[in-house]
This record gives sequence, C-alpha cells and structure tokens, in this order.
Amino acid sequence: MGKARQAGRRVDLVLGLLIVLGVVTGVGGWLVDADWPVDPVQVHAAAALAIVLVAPWKVTVIRRGLGRAARAFSTKALSLTLAGLVIVTVATGLIHSTGRLEYVGPLTLMQIHVGAAVGSLVAVLLHFTGHAVRPRRTDTDRRALLRLAVLGAGAAAATVAWDSGAAAAGRRPTGSVPKGELRVTSWFDDGVQRLDGVTWTLRAGARTFDLAALRALPHERRTATLDCTSGWFSTQTWDGVRLSTLLPPGDWRSVKVTSVTGYTRWFDPRADIWLATGLNGRPLTYGHGYPARIVAPGRRGFWWVKWVTDIQPSRRPPWAQFPFPLG
Repeated sequence: MGKARQAGRRVDLVLGLLIVLGVVTGVGGWLVDADWPVDPVQVHAAAALAIVLVAPWKVTVIRRGLGRAARAFSTKALSLTLAGLVIVTVATGLIHSTGRLEYVGPLTLMQIHVGAAVGSLVAVLLHFTGHAVRPRRTDTDRRALLRLAVLGAGAAAATVAWDSGAAAAGRRPTGSVPKGELRVTSWFDDGVQRLDGVTWTLRAGARTFDLAALRALPHERRTATLDCTSGWFSTQTWDGVRLSTLLPPGDWRSVKVTSVTGYTRWFDPRADIWLATGLNGRPLTYGHGYPARIVAPGRRGFWWVKWVTDIQPSRRPPWAQFPFPLG
C-alpha cells in the first residue's frame, strides 16, 4: 500500500505541474507577438499530450481513491471534477488545433478550452490545498528522473506526430488556424460601434481630420495577417497611412492610440503601424472598425485597435502597459 500511495502522490505532482505548465504556456501563447521566434504553443501542446500519456496512471489512482470508504465525499467529487475539466481542456484544445470544428452550441471551442483550463487550475489548487501533496527528496531520485525524461520524450514525439499530420491545419506558431474571411471580433465587452462617418473626427497630435481629409492623404496598400487570440488568423489587404505620417516628428517614446470605446494601446513610434480606412479595396465595415482602425503586422489581434478617434505622441514607454488591455 505504501508503494501505491507513493506512486499516486507522484502522479498527482506530475499532473499538477503539467496543468500549471499548460496554463502558463497557454497565456504565453496569447502574449507573444504573432511573429515571435519563441513558440510557447508547442510546449503547451506537449504538456497536453503528456497529460494524455499520464492519464492511465491517474485513472488507477482515482479508482483507488473512490474505493476508500474513509475518504470524504467532497474529496472524491473534487477529484472527479478535476478529471472532467482536464479531459474537456485537452480534448477541446486538440480538436481546435485541427481547424475542423469551431463551435459547440453558442460557444467556440477556444472559449470552452480556456474556461475549462481556468476551472482545472482552480480545482488543482483546491485539491492541493485540501489534500496536500508535498514534494519529497525521493521524488528526484534516478528512477523518477528517468521516468520524467521518458514522459518528456514521449510528449515531444507525440507533439511532432500530431503536428506533422492533418491535424496541423496550416496553424501559425501561435496555434491559430487559418480563416479565409476576416471575422468580426472585439475585446471582451467592446461591442461593435456604429459611428457616423459624417460627424466622426480623428485627433492626431494637434491636428484634427474628418473622414474626407483622412482619405485624401496618400494611402498605401499592404497585405497583413491578423492573428486573433480567439484562435484563428486571416490574411487580408489593407489601405491606409502610416502613423508616422499623421504625427509631427519628435522624440516620442510611444504613440498612444485610443478607440471611441476608451480601448487604448501604446506603440513604439518606430514600429510598422498603420491606420487603415479600407479592407480589400472597400471601405471598412462597422464590425471591422469603420471609419478607421489600426493594422499592426506581427502583433496579436488585440493590438489592432478599432474605431480609432485619437492618436497622440506620448512620453510613456510602450512596455509600460499591461500585457492584455484592461479597458
């Protein structure tokens, strides 16, 4: 019985670490720019597949725990809840990566995936709080380390095999799957704004533009890929002007871009950032940011501010902002 309990404790420790690793790398996949050289999503996928590999041992541990009459019902319920949340998290992540299913009822797979992952993390914390599993010196003995190495190698091989097959679905390093058309999305509670192009104005430094004056500026056309944190990306052609043409030259540390909703991002003034008024040769639609929106190649979708009304030079460094927008 002592060996069985030690094995069960080690399985719990490994699964707890894998779930935390999965959450950290999942958040990292949202944070990194779309063209970043680091690929946390590969580690994220490897953590998920490692959980799959460990699952048979965890099933044995759960069955043993459920069979103990002395164990509290709340502990058993928490174990089953955690197992269910982990199954949903891993399954939705893997299915999403194929690009073959997007919605389950009114929710996207990514929404279910993130929700289940957060629930799994909470359940892990409750599990370890109420049923403490403390690391021991013997957990790092040669046999344990060898098993971890085998698990890591197996997860890496499974990740390569998964990505080399049809499941890859043309994904970007961020894990996003391709979409032919640009989707209408916004950051959390930012609803689609229906601005009047006749009365709309843009403040850029000390200057003010109406839509006609903005469109009269020399526009350039470029192709850029919007990589959304919802789990998809789309490459489209945009018509717009560089932010540098709208502001006077100066020793600015950043450029502050604000939406009519109050949504704000600070950009490096040397970055390749555009203010677009057209998409694929046509004016923007309301859902895509009419009258003007930011196009930020190489950055995740939440940087592409819609319904822009104010662009101002700033002394604030661009790194001095929360990684995700707070409003």
